[in-house]
Amino acid sequence: MLFYYVKGGFGVSVWTVAGYKPYELGIFKKDDPAVFFIKKALEKELRRLLEEGMEWLLISGQLGVECWAAEVLFELKKEFSDAKLAVLTPFLQQHENWKEDNQTYYEAILAQADFVDSVSKEPYKNPVQFRNKNQLFLQKAAGLLAVYDEEKTGSPQYLWNMARTLQQSQPFEIRQITFYDLQLIAEEEQLKETDWDYS
Repeated sequence: MLFYYVKGGFGVSVWTVAGYKPYELGIFKKDDPAVFFIKKALEKELRRLLEEGMEWLLISGQLGVECWAAEVLFELKKEFSDAKLAVLTPFLQQHENWKEDNQTYYEAILAQADFVDSVSKEPYKNPVQFRNKNQLFLQKAAGLLAVYDEEKTGSPQYLWNMARTLQQSQPFEIRQITFYDLQLIAEEEQLKETDWDYS
């Protein structure tokens, strides 16, 4: 498929997204208010990228920020009908040991994606599969959108560090959503809900 060969030459703009898993943020319920604010922050950045010409969003399908970004993209498709989602998992059946409700949620995202494949054609064997996935993502993408704060390490740090290293040798854009940015979004949304009518 064309997606495997894109990177500049075909004029197709691909971005990847990385971020924390729910438990890394202390989120254990799908209706946690923090999820709403993270999605709002992602919506703001993804909308901007789509307006700038992004055509594909590339994720590995990890629970948390990656899947929330996919949900946001599905909503934005109502306005940006050409936007596409690619899910490239690091290995086969990455969700087989997840809880049943998480598997159902994940499969619903895959069902709506425009492209689904696995980097390794084998089940999980070792951490090298994650590194290979990260390298491929950085080869295919023009930039990285990261929900990541250097003060809190976690699963996004590997792709983040590789992207920062890549920046030293070639053009590669990184856009970051920090905890401070999320706090600002939360305050903005709470202000919108405040009733200022004193009449």
